[in-house]
Amino acid sequence: MIFAQSALMTDKVSNNNNLQDSESRFGDGHPRVIEGGRGLVVTRIGKSFNKRPVVRSVSLSLRRGEVVGLLGPNGAGKTTTFYMITGLIPTDTGSIEVDGHDITRLPMYRRARLGIGYLPQEASIFRGMTAEQNIRATAELLETDSARLEAAVEELLAEFGITHIRNTPAVALSGGERRRVEIARCLATHPSYILLDEPFAGIDPIAVGEIRDLVKHLKDRGIGVLITDHNVRDALDVIDRAYILHDGHVLKEGTPSEIVSDRDVRRVYLGERFSL
Repeated sequence: MIFAQSALMTDKVSNNNNLQDSESRFGDGHPRVIEGGRGLVVTRIGKSFNKRPVVRSVSLSLRRGEVVGLLGPNGAGKTTTFYMITGLIPTDTGSIEVDGHDITRLPMYRRARLGIGYLPQEASIFRGMTAEQNIRATAELLETDSARLEAAVEELLAEFGITHIRNTPAVALSGGERRRVEIARCLATHPSYILLDEPFAGIDPIAVGEIRDLVKHLKDRGIGVLITDHNVRDALDVIDRAYILHDGHVLKEGTPSEIVSDRDVRRVYLGERFSL
């Protein structure tokens, strides 16, 4: 998000033009499903480190309004694959497209301009600001009209149930509150797709429920969500489809029930006793 905001700061007019043909996420306060678009399409990407293949010809897709998991055992290549999609790691082979635009060689901030939002596992909130200031700092990079800016900020605060903590310093927020502020801030950039890195890691059961609700809300808004997480049970509970990686390639793609019933997935990843 910091990289994306720096890019937006240097090119506000260009971004406004690029975003004019995207349906507004503000207005009546209700989630809206965005139609059209070709989706996020990853085709046969690969990566090696010190001549050792880590990701081998991985292909996957994500549509708007869909939640997809990128899962697998440790060392399967899922983190490297995820980071190549975000732009944190360059690909060696293959291509990545978003709604028909080739973003394979683009840096993170240019991917953000084309609708890719990224929320890392680590806290990305601006700790020296209040909850409201975090959202406003991003929203004002895209909106020059003061009335529309105020409306956008108010709607995001209300939508994520954080109006009552608007003046709370970010450093004093709970984990669940911080995550809601981070997602609200991300939505101020009008992403079509959001990549969530380990959203269920290191949080208590109550926070897990909050994250599930947030992911469902993003889906209802028409945003495509790609999740990578080690907590497979929590991930399978919220996704529509999953790609299971093993030894650097896609072992299985399917719905949660198809994933759980697959013999190879149970053998190398879930275990024979696993059940939803």
